[in-house]
Amino acid sequence: MIGFRTLLYKEVLRFWKVATQTITAPIMTAMMYLLIFGQALEGHVKVHGVTYMAFLIPGLVMMSVLQNAFANASSSLIQSKITGNLVFIMLPPLSHWEMFFAYVLAAVVRGLAVGLGVFVVTAWFAHLSFSAPLWIALFALMSAFVLGTMGLIVGIWAEKFDQLAGFQNFVIVPATFLSGVFYSINSLPPIWQTISHFNPFFYMIDGFRYGFSEQSDVDPVRSLVIVTIFLVALTAVAMQMLRSGYKLRH
Repeated sequence: MIGFRTLLYKEVLRFWKVATQTITAPIMTAMMYLLIFGQALEGHVKVHGVTYMAFLIPGLVMMSVLQNAFANASSSLIQSKITGNLVFIMLPPLSHWEMFFAYVLAAVVRGLAVGLGVFVVTAWFAHLSFSAPLWIALFALMSAFVLGTMGLIVGIWAEKFDQLAGFQNFVIVPATFLSGVFYSINSLPPIWQTISHFNPFFYMIDGFRYGFSEQSDVDPVRSLVIVTIFLVALTAVAMQMLRSGYKLRH
Protein backbone atom coordinates (compact mmCIF):
# COMPACT_ATOMS: atom_id res chain seq x y z
CA MET A 1 0.00 0.00 0.00
CA ILE A 2 3.02 2.32 0.16
CA GLY A 3 2.89 2.90 -3.59
CA PHE A 4 -0.82 3.64 -3.48
CA ARG A 5 -0.47 6.10 -0.60
CA THR A 6 2.48 7.83 -2.26
CA LEU A 7 0.69 8.24 -5.60
CA LEU A 8 -2.46 9.46 -3.86
CA TYR A 9 -0.45 11.98 -1.85
CA LYS A 10 1.30 13.15 -5.01
CA GLU A 11 -2.02 13.63 -6.85
CA VAL A 12 -3.64 15.54 -3.98
CA LEU A 13 -0.55 17.70 -3.52
CA ARG A 14 -0.47 18.43 -7.26
CA PHE A 15 -3.77 20.33 -7.20
CA TRP A 16 -3.44 21.64 -3.66
CA LYS A 17 -0.22 23.54 -4.40
CA VAL A 18 -2.09 25.58 -7.01
CA ALA A 19 -5.32 25.87 -5.00
CA THR A 20 -5.99 29.38 -6.30
CA GLN A 21 -6.47 27.90 -9.77
CA THR A 22 -7.95 24.51 -8.88
CA ILE A 23 -10.15 25.39 -5.88
CA THR A 24 -10.74 29.14 -5.63
CA ALA A 25 -11.35 29.84 -9.33
CA PRO A 26 -14.18 27.26 -9.73
CA ILE A 27 -15.81 28.58 -6.55
CA MET A 28 -15.77 32.12 -7.94
CA THR A 29 -17.23 30.88 -11.24
CA ALA A 30 -20.13 29.21 -9.43
CA MET A 31 -20.65 32.37 -7.42
CA MET A 32 -20.98 34.37 -10.64
CA TYR A 33 -23.58 31.93 -11.96
CA LEU A 34 -25.55 32.31 -8.75
CA LEU A 35 -25.45 36.11 -8.81
CA ILE A 36 -26.46 36.30 -12.47
CA PHE A 37 -29.14 33.61 -12.72
CA GLY A 38 -30.29 33.70 -9.11
CA GLN A 39 -30.76 37.44 -8.87
CA ALA A 40 -32.42 37.60 -12.29
CA LEU A 41 -34.98 34.85 -11.62
CA GLU A 42 -35.45 34.94 -7.85
CA GLY A 43 -39.01 35.99 -7.09
CA HIS A 44 -40.16 35.05 -10.60
CA VAL A 45 -39.61 31.29 -10.60
CA LYS A 46 -40.46 28.56 -8.11
CA VAL A 47 -39.48 24.95 -8.68
CA HIS A 48 -40.84 22.04 -6.67
CA GLY A 49 -42.33 24.52 -4.22
CA VAL A 50 -39.00 26.10 -3.23
CA THR A 51 -37.47 29.42 -4.18
CA TYR A 52 -35.28 29.52 -7.27
CA MET A 53 -32.17 30.20 -5.16
CA ALA A 54 -32.85 27.11 -3.04
CA PHE A 55 -33.29 25.11 -6.24
CA LEU A 56 -30.21 26.52 -7.97
CA ILE A 57 -27.61 26.17 -5.20
CA PRO A 58 -27.57 22.32 -5.04
CA GLY A 59 -27.28 22.22 -8.82
CA LEU A 60 -24.29 24.57 -8.81
CA VAL A 61 -22.63 22.57 -6.04
CA MET A 62 -22.99 19.30 -7.94
CA MET A 63 -21.94 20.87 -11.25
CA SER A 64 -18.73 22.06 -9.59
CA VAL A 65 -18.10 18.61 -8.10
CA LEU A 66 -18.54 16.89 -11.46
CA GLN A 67 -16.45 19.25 -13.58
CA ASN A 68 -13.54 19.42 -11.13
CA ALA A 69 -13.41 15.70 -10.41
CA PHE A 70 -13.15 15.08 -14.14
CA ALA A 71 -10.55 17.81 -14.64
CA ASN A 72 -8.25 16.53 -11.91
CA ALA A 73 -7.73 12.98 -13.16
CA SER A 74 -7.69 13.84 -16.85
CA SER A 75 -5.30 16.79 -16.56
CA SER A 76 -2.87 14.85 -14.38
CA LEU A 77 -2.47 12.03 -16.89
CA ILE A 78 -2.21 14.24 -19.97
CA GLN A 79 0.41 16.42 -18.25
CA SER A 80 2.41 13.32 -17.35
CA LYS A 81 2.28 12.18 -20.96
CA ILE A 82 3.25 15.55 -22.42
CA THR A 83 6.12 16.17 -19.98
CA GLY A 84 7.36 12.60 -20.20
CA ASN A 85 7.29 11.83 -16.48
CA LEU A 86 4.63 9.12 -16.84
CA VAL A 87 7.47 6.62 -16.94
CA PHE A 88 8.13 7.28 -13.25
CA ILE A 89 4.56 6.21 -12.48
CA MET A 90 4.75 3.08 -14.64
CA LEU A 91 8.15 1.80 -13.47
CA PRO A 92 7.29 1.08 -9.80
CA PRO A 93 5.43 -2.19 -9.15
CA LEU A 94 2.02 -0.54 -8.78
CA SER A 95 -0.98 -2.72 -9.52
CA HIS A 96 -3.74 -1.40 -11.76
CA TRP A 97 -6.00 -1.27 -8.69
CA GLU A 98 -3.56 0.99 -6.85
CA MET A 99 -3.23 3.33 -9.83
CA PHE A 100 -6.98 3.43 -10.34
CA PHE A 101 -7.88 4.29 -6.76
CA ALA A 102 -5.02 6.79 -6.33
CA TYR A 103 -6.03 8.85 -9.36
CA VAL A 104 -9.77 8.59 -8.77
CA LEU A 105 -9.70 9.26 -5.03
CA ALA A 106 -7.56 12.36 -5.61
CA ALA A 107 -10.17 13.50 -8.15
CA VAL A 108 -12.91 12.85 -5.59
CA VAL A 109 -11.05 14.93 -2.99
CA ARG A 110 -10.75 17.87 -5.37
CA GLY A 111 -14.35 17.60 -6.56
CA LEU A 112 -15.74 17.48 -3.03
CA ALA A 113 -13.43 20.28 -1.86
CA VAL A 114 -14.68 22.58 -4.62
CA GLY A 115 -18.29 21.52 -4.03
CA LEU A 116 -17.99 22.22 -0.31
CA GLY A 117 -16.45 25.61 -1.06
CA VAL A 118 -19.27 26.48 -3.44
CA PHE A 119 -21.82 25.46 -0.83
CA VAL A 120 -20.17 27.56 1.90
CA VAL A 121 -20.14 30.75 -0.18
CA THR A 122 -23.63 30.32 -1.67
CA ALA A 123 -25.70 28.72 1.11
CA TRP A 124 -26.38 32.01 2.88
CA PHE A 125 -28.23 33.31 -0.21
CA ALA A 126 -31.19 30.97 0.48
CA HIS A 127 -32.75 28.94 3.24
CA LEU A 128 -31.74 25.34 2.58
CA SER A 129 -33.15 22.34 4.41
CA PHE A 130 -31.32 19.04 4.70
CA SER A 131 -34.26 16.69 4.45
CA ALA A 132 -32.23 13.61 3.51
CA PRO A 133 -28.53 14.16 4.33
CA LEU A 134 -27.58 10.57 3.51
CA TRP A 135 -28.83 11.06 -0.06
CA ILE A 136 -26.75 14.24 -0.31
CA ALA A 137 -23.57 12.49 0.82
CA LEU A 138 -24.23 9.38 -1.28
CA PHE A 139 -24.84 11.18 -4.56
CA ALA A 140 -21.98 13.63 -4.00
CA LEU A 141 -19.50 10.81 -3.35
CA MET A 142 -20.70 8.51 -6.12
CA SER A 143 -20.93 11.29 -8.69
CA ALA A 144 -17.42 12.51 -7.90
CA PHE A 145 -16.22 8.93 -8.25
CA VAL A 146 -17.97 8.58 -11.63
CA LEU A 147 -16.41 11.75 -13.05
CA GLY A 148 -13.01 10.93 -11.58
CA THR A 149 -13.16 7.57 -13.35
CA MET A 150 -14.29 9.20 -16.58
CA GLY A 151 -11.43 11.69 -16.28
CA LEU A 152 -9.00 8.80 -15.84
CA ILE A 153 -10.32 7.09 -18.98
CA VAL A 154 -10.12 10.26 -21.09
CA GLY A 155 -6.67 11.07 -19.69
CA ILE A 156 -5.42 7.65 -20.77
CA TRP A 157 -7.05 7.95 -24.19
CA ALA A 158 -5.97 11.51 -25.00
CA GLU A 159 -2.54 12.10 -26.49
CA LYS A 160 -2.55 15.90 -26.51
CA PHE A 161 -4.26 18.78 -24.76
CA ASP A 162 -6.48 19.46 -27.80
CA GLN A 163 -8.18 16.08 -27.46
CA LEU A 164 -8.73 16.56 -23.75
CA ALA A 165 -10.05 20.11 -24.21
CA GLY A 166 -12.34 18.93 -27.00
CA PHE A 167 -13.87 16.21 -24.82
CA GLN A 168 -14.31 18.60 -21.91
CA ASN A 169 -15.82 21.39 -24.02
CA PHE A 170 -18.09 19.24 -26.19
CA VAL A 171 -19.11 16.49 -23.76
CA ILE A 172 -18.58 17.36 -20.08
CA VAL A 173 -19.64 21.02 -20.11
CA PRO A 174 -22.77 20.53 -22.27
CA ALA A 175 -23.78 17.42 -20.31
CA THR A 176 -23.60 19.31 -17.01
CA PHE A 177 -25.33 22.44 -18.27
CA LEU A 178 -28.13 20.38 -19.86
CA SER A 179 -28.70 18.20 -16.80
CA GLY A 180 -31.11 20.43 -14.93
CA VAL A 181 -28.66 22.64 -13.03
CA PHE A 182 -30.58 25.82 -13.85
CA TYR A 183 -34.04 24.41 -14.53
CA SER A 184 -36.41 21.51 -13.93
CA ILE A 185 -36.67 19.21 -16.94
CA ASN A 186 -40.42 19.11 -16.36
CA SER A 187 -40.52 22.64 -17.77
CA LEU A 188 -39.09 21.42 -21.10
CA PRO A 189 -41.03 20.25 -24.17
CA PRO A 190 -41.65 16.46 -24.20
CA ILE A 191 -38.90 15.73 -26.74
CA TRP A 192 -36.27 17.49 -24.62
CA GLN A 193 -37.51 15.77 -21.48
CA THR A 194 -36.95 12.44 -23.21
CA ILE A 195 -33.46 13.45 -24.31
CA SER A 196 -32.61 14.63 -20.79
CA HIS A 197 -33.39 11.16 -19.43
CA PHE A 198 -30.49 9.79 -21.50
CA ASN A 199 -28.06 12.15 -19.75
CA PRO A 200 -26.50 10.39 -16.73
CA PHE A 201 -25.45 13.73 -15.26
CA PHE A 202 -29.14 14.60 -14.86
CA TYR A 203 -29.64 11.70 -12.44
CA MET A 204 -26.60 12.74 -10.38
CA ILE A 205 -27.84 16.30 -9.96
CA ASP A 206 -31.49 15.37 -9.49
CA GLY A 207 -30.67 12.78 -6.83
CA PHE A 208 -28.36 15.21 -5.03
CA ARG A 209 -31.01 17.92 -5.07
CA TYR A 210 -33.55 15.48 -3.60
CA GLY A 211 -31.49 15.34 -0.43
CA PHE A 212 -32.19 19.01 0.24
CA SER A 213 -35.92 19.28 -0.43
CA GLU A 214 -37.14 15.69 -0.93
CA GLN A 215 -38.42 16.89 -4.30
CA SER A 216 -37.04 15.64 -7.61
CA ASP A 217 -37.96 15.15 -11.25
CA VAL A 218 -37.53 11.37 -11.03
CA ASP A 219 -37.52 8.80 -8.23
CA PRO A 220 -34.16 9.09 -6.39
CA VAL A 221 -33.91 5.31 -6.17
CA ARG A 222 -34.04 5.16 -9.96
CA SER A 223 -31.36 7.85 -10.12
CA LEU A 224 -29.18 5.88 -7.71
CA VAL A 225 -29.51 2.70 -9.76
CA ILE A 226 -28.59 4.48 -13.00
CA VAL A 227 -25.60 6.23 -11.43
CA THR A 228 -24.42 2.91 -9.96
CA ILE A 229 -24.67 1.15 -13.34
CA PHE A 230 -22.78 4.01 -14.98
CA LEU A 231 -20.07 3.83 -12.29
CA VAL A 232 -19.63 0.06 -12.63
CA ALA A 233 -19.37 0.30 -16.42
CA LEU A 234 -16.78 3.10 -16.32
CA THR A 235 -14.78 1.32 -13.63
CA ALA A 236 -14.64 -1.83 -15.77
CA VAL A 237 -13.39 0.17 -18.77
CA ALA A 238 -10.78 2.03 -16.72
CA MET A 239 -9.49 -1.15 -15.08
CA GLN A 240 -9.14 -2.87 -18.45
CA MET A 241 -7.22 0.10 -19.86
CA LEU A 242 -4.85 0.14 -16.89
CA ARG A 243 -4.44 -3.64 -16.89
CA SER A 244 -3.55 -3.75 -20.59
CA GLY A 245 -1.36 -0.64 -20.46
CA TYR A 246 -3.38 0.99 -23.24
CA LYS A 247 -1.53 4.14 -24.38
CA LEU A 248 0.53 3.94 -21.19
CA ARG A 249 3.06 1.15 -21.64
CA HIS A 250 3.06 1.12 -25.44
